[in-house]
Amino acid sequence: MGRHRSGPVRLAALAVLAGLALAGCGGGDIESAPTGGGGGEECGEFDIAINPWVGYEASAHVVGYVASSRLGCDVEYKNVKEEVAWQGMGNDEIDVVIENWGHDDLKKKYIEDQGIAQEAGSTGNVGIIGWYVPPWMAEEYPDITDWKNLNKYADMFQTSESGDKGQLLDGDPSFVTNDEALVKNLDLNYEVVYAGSEAALIQAFRQAEANKEPLIGYFYEPQWFMAEVPLVKVDLPPYKPGCDADPEKVACDYPEYDLDKIVATDFAKSGSPAYDLVKNFQWTNDDQNVVAKYIAADGMDPEEAAEKWVEANQDKVDAWLK
Repeated sequence: MGRHRSGPVRLAALAVLAGLALAGCGGGDIESAPTGGGGGEECGEFDIAINPWVGYEASAHVVGYVASSRLGCDVEYKNVKEEVAWQGMGNDEIDVVIENWGHDDLKKKYIEDQGIAQEAGSTGNVGIIGWYVPPWMAEEYPDITDWKNLNKYADMFQTSESGDKGQLLDGDPSFVTNDEALVKNLDLNYEVVYAGSEAALIQAFRQAEANKEPLIGYFYEPQWFMAEVPLVKVDLPPYKPGCDADPEKVACDYPEYDLDKIVATDFAKSGSPAYDLVKNFQWTNDDQNVVAKYIAADGMDPEEAAEKWVEANQDKVDAWLK
């Protein structure tokens, strides 16, 4: 996501990616997961980045499952935050970032300037980021969904972490977020506090709705949790092209993201059938939410969740393999 979201990632065997800086957008290191099977010579190794949110994980494992089961690829999942994944495309550590949220800065650096990566088309998913409140608050305080009224409610959101200001709860610090700039530039009496992960953010909203506790925070779609607790979006000043060009001066809502796929240039030129699969891969927000729920809410192993969806959607999978 400028920075992004997080979810349960079942990965093991830590292997720090040599030569990659841990600073910058995303930061972090790479962890390798057990392969998804396969082993065919035609495809060979297929390295998929896993960014830290469950919707991404769902997309990655569906693509990886199809690659291993239908194309015979040796699939390896690497747990890594965003910019590190892009850097990894330059030394054969990463073949694909399967869900990219905007990142015009990274596209300029790694696609236009360095040429180590390239776009591979839309995932079909529409990404929405914003500020949300639990349903009970929107019902009891209907004007709270207009940002102009947030300061009068700031005291209600005070926590030990936010001091004498209202708390605006964000997720993983590596998620795409303009929230600190928005609070400052809209003159809001709030402090951004990071929950630390997608799972922690979800649990906070779940608890706030169940116990009728005040909470306002960063959230996004596609997101399986919306079917459990239909959070209500706060209206920020409308997005207009270019209003977020300067990260320090942002005073508008987030854009609607056409989520896309980024691949290593070497991978795109390799002739691997996995590249054609990635390029053809498209599905809907509803599709992703189904698999994400299998993983996050139902506790399924990501590969088992992917297999279940693939078996129920063979027509869509066949279209990716044409």
